[in-house]
Amino acid sequence: MNAMHRILRMLAVSLLILWPLAAPSRGQGSADKLFVVTHVDLTPNFKDDGTKLLQQFAADSRHDAGVVRFELLQDNGRSNHFTLIEVWESAKAFEVHEAAEHTKSFREKLQPMLGSPFDERLHHNMN
Repeated sequence: MNAMHRILRMLAVSLLILWPLAAPSRGQGSADKLFVVTHVDLTPNFKDDGTKLLQQFAADSRHDAGVVRFELLQDNGRSNHFTLIEVWESAKAFEVHEAAEHTKSFREKLQPMLGSPFDERLHHNMN
């Protein structure tokens, strides 16, 4: 995937998905929340196994303390390309999620399936 396509994809995801999520919820201002956008590109031969792994990771992560929202998106044009959209109550909640056994196991199993480097980007609300 070329750099321009990656940038446009990231901007589209940010505008269409993260903007509506920025509203305060559960009594906490959105300025404290951490927004995470991760692009995962699987090699075609690992698409089926990788898809199952991503689905299980998303399901497990939705039970983590401090998660506000956790979405798994699949690219319409390339079924081996995915985007994870995460909203966490705080950076600390995300750090706990990163240290969780299910996250470590997911990363370990996913690594040999990747067609490009794992692209995880952390964001904060500017309001």
